[in-house]
Amino acid sequence: MARPVTMFTGQWADLTLAELAKMMAGIGYDGLELACWGDHMDVFKAAENTSYCKQQKTILEKNKLQLFAISNHLAGQLVCDLNNDSRSDMFAPEDCAGDAEKKRDWAVKAMKATAKAAKNLGVKVVNGFTGSSIWHMLYSFPPVSDQMIEDGFKYFAKMWNPILDVFDECGIKFALEVHPTEIAFDIITAKKALEAVGHREAFGFNFDPSHLHWQMVDPVRFIREFPDRIYHVHMKDAALQLDGYSGILASHLNFGNPQRGWDFRSLGRGGVDFEEIIRALNQIGYTGPLSVEWEDCGMDRIHGATEALEFVRKADFAPSKVQFDAAFDK
Repeated sequence: MARPVTMFTGQWADLTLAELAKMMAGIGYDGLELACWGDHMDVFKAAENTSYCKQQKTILEKNKLQLFAISNHLAGQLVCDLNNDSRSDMFAPEDCAGDAEKKRDWAVKAMKATAKAAKNLGVKVVNGFTGSSIWHMLYSFPPVSDQMIEDGFKYFAKMWNPILDVFDECGIKFALEVHPTEIAFDIITAKKALEAVGHREAFGFNFDPSHLHWQMVDPVRFIREFPDRIYHVHMKDAALQLDGYSGILASHLNFGNPQRGWDFRSLGRGGVDFEEIIRALNQIGYTGPLSVEWEDCGMDRIHGATEALEFVRKADFAPSKVQFDAAFDK
């Protein structure tokens, strides 16, 4: 049976859930992965009010859409981020603006509430970010010692273990989207993150190949390195645009600028090898949703969401239950 295809609502939070559910059902999606911002999911309400959970799920059910996961990237980012400039003020309530620790305290509460919200909604996975206190040390100048990096992973464990305790209590798994500015952004740092939290089962990954591809990390190898930790899958494409003039650090140019060394693309229009990704997901036995995260500054998003669904339906296939030459054994 083909895996369900869902749409992550993060890039559509300007629309109400009712508007978006009707739209995505009309395109043909099987479900939505609800972002915990806009009016799509208020985790503090959902953690305490089952009637609110029923209200949001009813919107989906009226449109024959399923719910497999919710995602709280914005609050998660603030847990370990330095929070020392105004960029992240928009992620937290207005009264937290400009106060790094107030943003952090709110974020910890929000992530604990997200676990409780997921339990009340009847889903088993929360996707999101962790933030990182050491991302700014990526290029080791001024010189960065090994101890500074180790301290960053210890700080991640200190901040996230109490959150993951609540996830355990609720029977929910947290899936980090391995991504620049997070504690884990490639295979090596993903391994270090798992080690930092003692490989506890509550912590795994939301596999998104686009963030690996532009770093020139093999997404298929990521799947094979963490076969028991792929808790959710994002379908997103990216294209390297390296021409001898641009570089992968993107030159402080915003998405959509043709001079960037890489950019996100609508599914099938970038360089990610989804054929091999589906085969690898089959090999590890992943049966969860394939959730489209649509980002392409050069394309109308309705067109993109429509063609992305068509692409995923065509790309996905079930593994064989027999060897193709088994007939010769008879």
